[in-house]
Amino acid sequence: MCEHEGLHGQHSHEHGHGPGLPENACPEDFRVVVTGKGGVGKTSLTALLARMLARRAWQVLALDADPQMNLPYALGLPFEQAARLVPLSENADYVEEKTGARPGEGWGLFFRLNPQVDDVVARFGVMAPDNVRLLVMGNTVQPAAGCLCPENALLAAVVNAIGLRHGEAILMDTQAGFEHFGRALARGFRHAVVVADPTFNGLQAALHAARLAMDLDIGSIHLVINRVRDDRDYEQALERIETLGGFSFSSRHRVPHDDLMLRSEPSIEPLLNTDKSLLDGALDQILDVLLEDQEALWQAAC
Repeated sequence: MCEHEGLHGQHSHEHGHGPGLPENACPEDFRVVVTGKGGVGKTSLTALLARMLARRAWQVLALDADPQMNLPYALGLPFEQAARLVPLSENADYVEEKTGARPGEGWGLFFRLNPQVDDVVARFGVMAPDNVRLLVMGNTVQPAAGCLCPENALLAAVVNAIGLRHGEAILMDTQAGFEHFGRALARGFRHAVVVADPTFNGLQAALHAARLAMDLDIGSIHLVINRVRDDRDYEQALERIETLGGFSFSSRHRVPHDDLMLRSEPSIEPLLNTDKSLLDGALDQILDVLLEDQEALWQAAC
């Protein structure tokens, strides 16, 4: 496993990242799911990584699977355009077209559990700055007894179809738990970036997400502790992780607190267009480690 201590640590190489790429994967495939407790900065981090990858000449698709649906704003879409976007889970016509059932028409419906959604990006993807393509998925339906419903069937099929796309980097912003996407994540997503802040609640949610990712056979699971003010913040966060049971992360990173992020919120645009951001080095190192792990997966698949 890799241990990377962010801006000031060391990076050791003991690669053992679990399952390789699917048989039909090609060398350009790069799939990352970003998860963590609400409010820890995972949407901003997803947007920054997506834009920075695009600036490294990658073709990038960003998926918003967080119920808050803030990724369009973070990526820098004009507010009016972002506010008009209809998430797939609320696009009743598309749900009915693909599953054969219209959402909200009652329980006991007959519908297709594995609809064909290969057209979803072409039809509903929108272009964000730096030519990042964005797809807003919306929320899964989660009643107490679980939901076997057209909306969830559609979203699971979309995740599955996205995971099988080729020739682009795909980053998906999710809520802390992604159980409702089930095994579809494991079809193509091989990296998880788990974001936390130094708080107990943030770290507890991060460990829950990391264990879910491991259960889904995502072999490369990276921890990012965001908004770190000083060394003590970071050390205390690592101590809390061990107190909570620990986890063998593929790498660990610290991202410093930066007032500019709060001032620019929700858009990350100012952070990309200034020489004064404290985040640049940390984010570049996160990308470098992710791509290094991806290269190891490619080599294992050959």
